[in-house]
Amino acid sequence: MEQFKASNPNVEVNGQSALAIFNAIKTWKEIGLRILSENNIDDPKPEEWYPLQNWLNAFKQISEEIGSNTLFLIGKTIFENAEFPTDIDSIEEAFSRMNAICHMNHRINGKQLFNPQTGQILEGIGNYSFKKISENKLEMICDTPYPCDLDRGIFTAIARKYKPSDSVEVTVDHDDSKGCRKKGDNSCCYIVTW
Repeated sequence: MEQFKASNPNVEVNGQSALAIFNAIKTWKEIGLRILSENNIDDPKPEEWYPLQNWLNAFKQISEEIGSNTLFLIGKTIFENAEFPTDIDSIEEAFSRMNAICHMNHRINGKQLFNPQTGQILEGIGNYSFKKISENKLEMICDTPYPCDLDRGIFTAIARKYKPSDSVEVTVDHDDSKGCRKKGDNSCCYIVTW
């Protein structure tokens, strides 16, 4: 899926995610407020919903004006603000549930893209596909409209929070051999190792 372009104009994202920009760009709060406002996200509130395309436009503007490292920081902060289940107790479980969690924070025409009662996931934002590679390695394939650096930030925060207690280090690496949305490919691949 193309970076920064919603595939459905009716998709919305919850305000908890929008607030991540403020938490990530603390030193540039005025810039963050301006960018959100220029993209029709004024005074975001956690209980409100905002058009995904406006949100993606803000990410694109942040990338162009401030840089991709800020998108990485925002990704790490989004994880702290997004609705995330409290019953997750391992790194594999966290990543295997990432697709449902992402869909839980989006809706189309007022209907959330993930129904926790039935487990049904509606299309509209692409997917996060999980694959366990070995005892201490997994792969995530992302074909969402979100920027590559943002996903890397989200995955880094998740990996750090849920890494096994006996692991010294956890890494999240972009597998360039499998393409990148920054270069116009449909997906990005990340390898998480602990």
